Amino acid sequence: MGIFSWIILGLIAGALAKWIMPGPDPGGWIVTLVIGIIGAFIGGWLGSLVGIGGPVSGFGLGDIVTATIGALIFLFIYRKLKTRGG
Repeated sequence: MGIFSWIILGLIAGALAKWIMPGPDPGGWIVTLVIGIIGAFIGGWLGSLVGIGGPVSGFGLGDIVTATIGALIFLFIYRKLKTRGG
């Protein structure tokens, strides 16, 4: 999957994660993109760990769901660490 594909998938996954779990997060579309890309890595890693999938490798529905679940996990952890620190 090329860099452009990762950017688009990250933007979709990050936007879905912020839509599912709204909150006062700083940043605009760049932060949403980063959340989505990190979420794709987290989701793929967790999926391969439990045996229900593998790394995100395309634009299929399963890849988008995997990346979004990973982005939700990342967003949850980010918010918990942010509220603890500040």
